[in-house]
Amino acid sequence: MASRTMRRRVSRGLFYLTLVLVTVPMLFVFVWMVMTSLKGREIVNAYPPVFVFTPTLENYAEVFRRTPFGRFLVNSLIVGMGATGLGLVLGLPAAYSVAKFRQHGLALMVLVFRMAPGIAYLIPWFILFSQLGMVDTHLALILTHVILTLPMTLWIMVPFFEDLPREMEEAALIDGCSWYGVFWRVALPLVRPGAVAAAILSFIFSWNNFVFALIIGGDQTRTLPVAVFHFMTFEEVNWGGVAAAATLICLPVVVLTLLIQRHIVSGLTLGSVKG
Repeated sequence: MASRTMRRRVSRGLFYLTLVLVTVPMLFVFVWMVMTSLKGREIVNAYPPVFVFTPTLENYAEVFRRTPFGRFLVNSLIVGMGATGLGLVLGLPAAYSVAKFRQHGLALMVLVFRMAPGIAYLIPWFILFSQLGMVDTHLALILTHVILTLPMTLWIMVPFFEDLPREMEEAALIDGCSWYGVFWRVALPLVRPGAVAAAILSFIFSWNNFVFALIIGGDQTRTLPVAVFHFMTFEEVNWGGVAAAATLICLPVVVLTLLIQRHIVSGLTLGSVKG
């Protein structure tokens, strides 16, 4: 009995130790970014680093002076929601097809496309959209971001559809439903938690994408991550401005994650349970 209690305590201790080792570096990076954004120019590059200082909002004011931050925010929302919606429209039926009709070739193809670095798609996309006159349009950015959202939706949702009781689908088919009707009326309502988790994660991935918005976007459609680019020149890197812009970009995602983390965890957990 004593040895079992000891093993349980050791196991719990190792769990919390691993948790600390994983979370502390990530939290340190975020805290350091916020601290840098609140430092004045005279101490932002100081060595050794200054940890006790008088906070200033000068860097945040400079972000709004040097960038059309409001337009970038609207563009990020349009592109993020558009790419997430299109990823769901394409990814949910694809995931159902893979799960129910064993189309493993389709799943493998999407996985291969996702494993390729995003920069590999940049030149073909740019040439295509240039020929079609779609550079600097929201539609072009939404289509490029589907490379991120479609595989995310597909691979999150396949386990959910695989776990659906076969008897319910067969009963719906006997009652006269087509496979489309089964998918729409039976399957989708049952996998709603997974769809919510997939939508949230897809939106976050789209929100954080930088390369596509920098090259394919233009003055009217560039998204928030490009705001950071305005503080980097050949002469210097304004680390205070970079940190302030990065903090403003991360803030909506952090708030969104904190508000709906329960839906993300429950959705992913339900999808991982068989039977």
